[in-house]
Amino acid sequence: MPEPTEEKLSYRLITGPDTRDFCERIHSALAEGYVLHGSPAATFNGTDVIVAQAVVLPAAIANADAAVASAVDQLESDDDEAAFEGHA
Repeated sequence: MPEPTEEKLSYRLITGPDTRDFCERIHSALAEGYVLHGSPAATFNGTDVIVAQAVVLPAAIANADAAVASAVDQLESDDDEAAFEGHA
């Protein structure tokens, strides 16, 4: 019986020294269907340059966008009701 597969996280922050290994980790995430999210970050720890890159699954972006749109619609309908409150 095959082992159950672990569900992919919607968001990952990949960090590490700025090496080929780090780039291969990003490459693998992209091959798994993740997309880059935002710009990479870099810092120096006194010895090495440490980099970070966020990646997300496209479905997570679509779900978040839909949730935001729904919340905005709800706020707008609440504002419309409040604007007419107390008027005949």
